[in-house]
Amino acid sequence: MLKEKFLTIMTNTAYDYMNQNPEKRMLKLVDLIDKLDKKNVLKAQCKVFREIIKDKDSNWYKYIISIWEDIDSEIRKVFFRNFICNATLFSSKNHNKLKRKYECNIPFAILMDPTSACNLNCLGCWAAQYGSNQSMSIKTLDNIIVQGKELGIHFYAYSGGEPLIRKDDIIKLCDKHKDCIFTAFTNGTLIDEAFTDEMQRVKNFIPAISIEGFEDETDARRGKGTYKAVTAAMELLKKKKLAFGASCCYTCKNTEVIGSEAFIDDLIAKGAKFVWFFTYIPVGADAVPELIVTANQRELMYRQINNFRKTKPIFCMDFWNDGEYAGGCVAGGRRYLHINSAGDIEPCAFIHYSDSNIYNKSILDALQGPLFIQYYKNQPFNCNHLRPCPLLDNPQRLVEMVEKSGAKSTDLLHPENVKELTQRCEEIANQWAVAADRLWACTHTDYHCDYCKNGKDKTAGKKFT
Repeated sequence: MLKEKFLTIMTNTAYDYMNQNPEKRMLKLVDLIDKLDKKNVLKAQCKVFREIIKDKDSNWYKYIISIWEDIDSEIRKVFFRNFICNATLFSSKNHNKLKRKYECNIPFAILMDPTSACNLNCLGCWAAQYGSNQSMSIKTLDNIIVQGKELGIHFYAYSGGEPLIRKDDIIKLCDKHKDCIFTAFTNGTLIDEAFTDEMQRVKNFIPAISIEGFEDETDARRGKGTYKAVTAAMELLKKKKLAFGASCCYTCKNTEVIGSEAFIDDLIAKGAKFVWFFTYIPVGADAVPELIVTANQRELMYRQINNFRKTKPIFCMDFWNDGEYAGGCVAGGRRYLHINSAGDIEPCAFIHYSDSNIYNKSILDALQGPLFIQYYKNQPFNCNHLRPCPLLDNPQRLVEMVEKSGAKSTDLLHPENVKELTQRCEEIANQWAVAADRLWACTHTDYHCDYCKNGKDKTAGKKFT
């Protein structure tokens, strides 16, 4: 407790010092961190940050300054304390220690579904089949956060369904857990004046608003009028100097729009400070495999997002194509896990199989359970990290893990046989393997892992010269 108080005081002092003159004092603060970092844990990060600060013409320098200009100072301070320090800097050492102690993954974040209910009915969404009555109580949600904090986890995300159907409970949890940062993948249509006032009050909630492109693309998948509701929510958040980002699912129908400079520039103009990119995954009985992107479209997004990182003042993340930077798949507790509205503890929001439920097992028990241990022992699933996913990129890997662990389908209405699920991804996985291997070869002249060498994956383990 004493250590936590000291770290809080240190964090607030460092922020207040930097906040008085960020352009001049950020560099001094990085130099101080460098001196205190005796074991060089943050050496690489400090080097990158120092280069950014020195180049005032770079998009990243402009991005940092925009945070000071566009976001309320108290919200910015809470983000610095809760996400940068509590969730990232202070917890990393503890996560590694617990990982060694328990011999399992310890996640950086927990994603959970307060409800399966949704006010929209989007094409190809698995939540549409769940019905409207499946929810976790606020007591259960709170218990998940309490358990998570015991493992050093200070970052919590909500999905669904539409999580803001439970926005009153979400605000109560923000209020109770003031040392955590919260986000939600939301369609944005329920963000109103009253809710933004609550966001200003609690200061530790930052939404990621789903948008499928411009009006035609968004309304085609999410329903007529959705785009106008989404942009109205963004306008309100920007006006109140609240932090928010976007969540974009690219399909074969909208990739060229979502991957365009015009779209990313429009998000920046609307005030978004980050954007999560997701590719369409054909999960659930109502899945539409025809929406899966082609290998060429996925490569387009890979190239465009990397270009945006060099040129645009916005933080971009691609859940699949960034395996290159994350060292492969981040699911299975390696960086995050998912708890659905029925309490099933799943390795990923897109992998609906489980052997544990929050009502009869702790989070730590689940992490040490058969399915999560399969993830722990098998990650990365491919030594080409542009092929990180055990479903979309290496479908046989998911079959093996589910069968070995004895995990069951968690689909509430139509339990899904894992082999039937993975069959939807086999053809595109083979097509993407060719493109991904070519891209990987640009920077890696030789790659192979035990799985490749055993001959189980005929498309991996190739030598490039």
